[in-house]
Amino acid sequence: MDTLERTLQDYLRSSPQFSPRTLEAYRRDLEGLTRYCREQGIEGWDQLDTALVRRYLAQRHREGASGRSLQRCLSAMRSLFRHMLQRRQAKADPTVGVRPPRGPRRLPEVLDVDQTAALLGPPGDDPLEIRDHAMFELAYSSGLRVSELTGLDLDDLDLPGASLRVVGKGRKERQLPVGSMARKALDAWLEARQHLARPDERALFTGRGGGRLTTRSVQQRLDRWARRRGLDVPVHPHMLRHSFASHLLESSGDLRAVQELLGHANISTTQVYTHLDFQHLAGVYDRAHPRARKKKSGD
Repeated sequence: MDTLERTLQDYLRSSPQFSPRTLEAYRRDLEGLTRYCREQGIEGWDQLDTALVRRYLAQRHREGASGRSLQRCLSAMRSLFRHMLQRRQAKADPTVGVRPPRGPRRLPEVLDVDQTAALLGPPGDDPLEIRDHAMFELAYSSGLRVSELTGLDLDDLDLPGASLRVVGKGRKERQLPVGSMARKALDAWLEARQHLARPDERALFTGRGGGRLTTRSVQQRLDRWARRRGLDVPVHPHMLRHSFASHLLESSGDLRAVQELLGHANISTTQVYTHLDFQHLAGVYDRAHPRARKKKSGD
């Protein structure tokens, strides 16, 4: 194992603050950079300079990497060099001042209020249906990421206090309100959970085998649930989070509150929902304003 590989493995082993998904993405990005360094005759990370970082990102861009992928790759490099600077394995960070090309920002997909009501209609008597209904109600009620949803423990839920403790990105905690419909669905699930969960299982949401549900299981169950409810659009867990933010902003206009509830570190991330809100307002205007409505043929 050469110096590049040893330093990379040490960094990956000592980065518990990242989620497994983020760490895996960083590993792939940095292994690609490692291969590029070897091709350039570089034997240690301390030989990497700003010009080479820019050339590597430019090569990735020519190969078709998206702006988002390049931003994540640069974040991985910055994280690696922070790690090295802390351990005096590098004297400078060659990523300082480097900016990747920005890709076009896509507006998030959301359900409208009627679609959400159809999706979250009452379940049947099957315990797994009761669980799924509680999960989806809670995800929409509190704007949860799917990883936050599956990471919940029983101790995180305070039903009498109508609140929820969530550990989000960067291991940051936030306290969230739980709506009345979600509380009712959770009451039903906690009753059914006694017959499904293992006695020592701490997870709030468990599977047929009694253990914690995976994010993939939630995605599959929501897709199946939405199709059974007659929705004609693909539905994924993050769409419930987007819908929560869009509907709340549409009703309240309070961008700062939505930022806090979503756990966004930067308000610019939350501002994407103002574009959705404007689209809604523009649609109302087009349908209702006497000078905006299109004339029917023959008028």
